[in-house]
Amino acid sequence: MLAVNYSNLRDNLKDYCDKVSDDFETVIVTRKDEKNVVIISLEEYNNLKENLYIMSNPKNYSRLIESKRQLETGNFKAHELIEDNDDD
Repeated sequence: MLAVNYSNLRDNLKDYCDKVSDDFETVIVTRKDEKNVVIISLEEYNNLKENLYIMSNPKNYSRLIESKRQLETGNFKAHELIEDNDDD
C-alpha cells in the first residue's frame, strides 16, 4: 500500500496508475482536511463488489462456505463434464 499526497500523484499520475493496474498496488491519496481517497484497479474493485454481493445473502454465503469445507475435507465426487455438441 502506498500513500501519496495529491500534488505528487498529479505530477506522477501515469506511474501510480501503472503500479495500481500492473502490480495490484493500492494507493492512498492524502488530501487536506482528511478527505483521503483510495485508488485500486478495476479488477480489484470488481472483485470487492462480487464478494459483497455474495456475502449479502446469508443463505447463499453459508452454502458456499459449506461447499468449500466439503471440498477441503475430500467430501465430494468428481464427474465428467458433458460437452455440448453444437454441430447437430
